[in-house]
Amino acid sequence: MYLDNIYKFQMTCNLWMDAQSIRVAIYTRVSTEDQAKEGFSLDAQLEKLQAYCTARGWIVEGEYVDDGYSGRKTKRPAYSLMMEKIDSWDALLVLKMDRIHRNSKNFMLMMEDLNKKGKEFVSMMEALDTSTAMGRFVMDIIQRIAQLESEQIGERVYIGMEQKAKINGGVLGFNIPYGYDYTNGKLQLNPNEAATVKNMFSWYLSGVSIGKITKLLNDAKLPTKKGRLWAKKTISTILKNPLYCGYLHWEEYINKSNHESIIAVQDFDRVQHLLADHGGHPAKFLMK
Repeated sequence: MYLDNIYKFQMTCNLWMDAQSIRVAIYTRVSTEDQAKEGFSLDAQLEKLQAYCTARGWIVEGEYVDDGYSGRKTKRPAYSLMMEKIDSWDALLVLKMDRIHRNSKNFMLMMEDLNKKGKEFVSMMEALDTSTAMGRFVMDIIQRIAQLESEQIGERVYIGMEQKAKINGGVLGFNIPYGYDYTNGKLQLNPNEAATVKNMFSWYLSGVSIGKITKLLNDAKLPTKKGRLWAKKTISTILKNPLYCGYLHWEEYINKSNHESIIAVQDFDRVQHLLADHGGHPAKFLMK
């Protein structure tokens, strides 16, 4: 009986919303992982949400689509644009709650913004909307469950990477390091960048400070891997990375790799001693 009353109350609120000229912002998102795992194509999401708006007599103010973006982050172009245009719509409609956020904190911050502006949130597949107290309560519970699932996936990935690092190392999801390209699943020397890395180690061993090395590279207009100016922290990170003497590391695990090294192991160790002598923070391990 209690659940029946909740259902009737929900339907009454839905009818109230249907009776209004509701302007709706449709939001869809898909990441590579979602597409492969769940089949949430953008076209399929849009088609269902458009039909839902037609059935309820809602006006679609805009369709905001993020292709290839994780729900764990808020920096998504379509999502950002939609929130900038919040005054132009009355309700935000998604297929499922995890399409908008996979992080409970981010979701709650978004809900605070919507509440301040008097906007509603509707999740089609969960049949919930924030025009009801029950809808707000159940939505919060579902979002927390979605976050739990996301965190469990992260834990499983971490365990898998740790196991790989223990057994044989290998490339474990890092960005392509300066000095190398990543081709056919292997690190290949980038000749120009490798020469710069060799100079960094040579300069530091000859007494040139990290600050001076930074200035030399920027004055020579040699960009970083991402085309930016060099910073002391970036160069310090390179000087402490055993990758350049033929090793791969992840957390506390380090393994000999088959990629071509740029510097000798002895030079890497000498640099770590110098960093310590200069009051810096060397790598946590020496190769010899």
